[in-house]
Amino acid sequence: MGNGLSDQPGFLSNVPFFQSFHIAILGLDSAGKTTVLYRLQFNEFVNTVPTRGFNAEKVKVSLGAHRTATFHFWDVGGQEKLRPLWKSYTRCTDAIIFVVDSVDAERMEEAKTELHKIAKTSENQGVPLLVVANKQDLRNSLGLAEIEKLLALKELGPATPWHLQPTCAIIGDGLREGLDRLHDMILKRRKAMRQKKRDRKSWRFLKQINVFSFYFK
Repeated sequence: MGNGLSDQPGFLSNVPFFQSFHIAILGLDSAGKTTVLYRLQFNEFVNTVPTRGFNAEKVKVSLGAHRTATFHFWDVGGQEKLRPLWKSYTRCTDAIIFVVDSVDAERMEEAKTELHKIAKTSENQGVPLLVVANKQDLRNSLGLAEIEKLLALKELGPATPWHLQPTCAIIGDGLREGLDRLHDMILKRRKAMRQKKRDRKSWRFLKQINVFSFYFK
């Protein structure tokens, strides 16, 4: 599930084989953020304790189509007193991973509030968002359609590319697929930013030509 990013961008074939990205992993406490991080790093379950500050790890990941990328993950504590610090970790980030507990229906409204707050800050406008619906292996977990509705993902607006990925962080189901989609969204945004930069340069050049022509008629 996502906001119109299911198309496979053709520019991927021209992308360098090796790339590096800065990713902030956010979400409420006990959603499974650190479990996600260490499953990606070690490809095995690591028993974790609540994060009081942050965990930083560099993880090299093999993606689809023979692509390899290095992700610099910043897993930030989700306790209420730590959430004001989230903005410090999302400055200049390439993407945000927001982890939700698919079983904890009572806190979905709280998760929605925090998700929209961080996604809609001016610094994060247009930053790709991967919403990880964790604990999908449990029988009483919410379905993706319900999670999408409860988090009001469509209200994020067209400027924020997002994808909702069902996962089970303990065994790793869905995590690589989610990273693959996130990688595509990051590359698509970078391409758009490069094109915008080229358009600005072209506009300035044409403006200078017009000024030159005006004075030397």
